[in-house]
Amino acid sequence: MAVSYKKLFHKLVDEDITSAQLQQMAGYSANITTRLKNNAYISLETIEKICSALDCTVDDLLEFVPDSAE
Repeated sequence: MAVSYKKLFHKLVDEDITSAQLQQMAGYSANITTRLKNNAYISLETIEKICSALDCTVDDLLEFVPDSAE
């Protein structure tokens, strides 16, 4: 299973928040923004910071998608 952060980016658009603003609000590095855009692994601690900054749950940010080989 892979992780997709499309829901997070849709939420940012809906709330008119840029990736840079979220980075500032949640207090993480630019490297994490790149990892999010590439659907790469980020720590649960970072996900918790994002949820806290956006006042949402994990379900609002990410979803698991089957690997293309499955």
